[in-house]
Amino acid sequence: MSAFRSPTVLALAAIALWSSLALLGTLLSHIPPFLLTGITLLVGSVPAWPFFRQWRVSWAALALGVYGLFGFHFFLFMALRHAPAVEANLVNYLWPLGIVLMAPVFLPGVRLSAAHLLAALTGFVGAAIAILGDTLLHSGLSGLASKGFAGGYLAAAVSAFIWASYSLMGKRMSLTGRGFPTVAIGLFGLVSGVLSLLCHALLESAVTLSARDWLLTVVMGLGPLGAAFFLWDAALKNGDARKIGILSYITPLASTVLLLLATGRMLTWGIGLATVLILGAAVLASRAK
Repeated sequence: MSAFRSPTVLALAAIALWSSLALLGTLLSHIPPFLLTGITLLVGSVPAWPFFRQWRVSWAALALGVYGLFGFHFFLFMALRHAPAVEANLVNYLWPLGIVLMAPVFLPGVRLSAAHLLAALTGFVGAAIAILGDTLLHSGLSGLASKGFAGGYLAAAVSAFIWASYSLMGKRMSLTGRGFPTVAIGLFGLVSGVLSLLCHALLESAVTLSARDWLLTVVMGLGPLGAAFFLWDAALKNGDARKIGILSYITPLASTVLLLLATGRMLTWGIGLATVLILGAAVLASRAK
């Protein structure tokens, strides 16, 4: 049973849940994003409600949790409003690279080796190929240079920075004795969900959800926007942030593969190359000193 508490296993479990997010998001794309996020974060917090007595955390911990869960989604949605979704998503996936590069800044005693840097960059290239596919082969990253989308790409980069720094700060607080129990993620999700619903009321039009919408929303809330956050927190607090950050590049790869299979489309050369690069990066990181 101890294997299931391994930081690597916990991180992979979170990554597996996040991999379903693109497919679920596609099935629920007709629901305004802040409404969807608000409901799912509230649903994701429910399993932690019986442990509410452990939610007595410092204001600093609460601020960090809301900064991570709400701030990440807020800027991601702003990015998707003002830039092409695929390219904005790629910029947002700078967060695994951010975790690796910023680990020495946030975590005492942590250093980066050449192997860590090479693995992180290799993983990002693999993620770019998985997300952009044939577009990357034909036009490279030239689409990202469009000035008309600069604001959207900036928001995506801010979103990436928020998730990377939130992840590292949670571990730092734990190392310095000012941490919060993983079950407190339920409180962070609850507050962030309420803030997301407030954004919905201010920025989006009201809609009516069908029974199918509610079912898929609950699945999303209990999985990628619920349990995944608890697993991620436990993995980061007990594992090597550099290696877990590199493992995170499996998320866009697995997400793309799942989406292709669900829609009946063929896997491409790009998926194969991305698989080799990302798995190679993971192996390289696991052997880094």
